[in-house]
Amino acid sequence: MKQCFFSQNNIKYVDYKDVELLKKFLNPHARVQGKKKTNVKARSQRQLAQAIKRARFMALLPFVAR
Repeated sequence: MKQCFFSQNNIKYVDYKDVELLKKFLNPHARVQGKKKTNVKARSQRQLAQAIKRARFMALLPFVAR
């Protein structure tokens, strides 16, 4: 069984400005991947979703990829 990415790399806070990290958890259509697909804890998944929403609002990530 895989371990949580954030626990494994000792990341306590998911920052919305770290776009390269956030892109790992998006599918090719720029949608957030599910918890089962990413193997992330529920708490980290919520932080991840919030960070992606903030990055989209600040125009660091696209809302939709074509």
